[in-house]
Amino acid sequence: MVIRKIEKKDNEQIAQVIRAVFISDNYPKSGTAFADVQLDFMYEAYDRPKAIYFVVEHDDVIIGGAGISQLENSSENICELQKMYFLQEVRGKGVGFEMIQKCLVMAKVMGYEKCYLETLPEMLAAQKLYNKLGFVYLTKPMGGTGHTSCPVWMIKELNA
Repeated sequence: MVIRKIEKKDNEQIAQVIRAVFISDNYPKSGTAFADVQLDFMYEAYDRPKAIYFVVEHDDVIIGGAGISQLENSSENICELQKMYFLQEVRGKGVGFEMIQKCLVMAKVMGYEKCYLETLPEMLAAQKLYNKLGFVYLTKPMGGTGHTSCPVWMIKELNA
């Protein structure tokens, strides 16, 4: 498996992966990443300053991804860990841990002070991983991501 920066040619595959995760795990389709307009244009969405998206590739097939970008509608120096989804066959193999580490390193390089994320209550394994990496729970959302179906909010200080 290879983790690399997204390329334009990956747009269709990563959109299919993210949608497949929502469908197979029966997650809400509205108020989540599933409904995000940029899902079909991930390369373009992250092709800007202080943003990056990585894909996980195995035998020339995209099997997951994650990225960071400035937290929407926030004036603070906070990035958001975004669109971290993996197909079932790759889960539990340490790829998520490696992916988050890569994103956090880039967040620090880009000068962010904190990293925020939103997730679903059902994603308990992901929450456990986030806790392990130093994310703590918040009592209310930050920014304005539009992900109204994601009522679990977490943050990590990057300089700690």
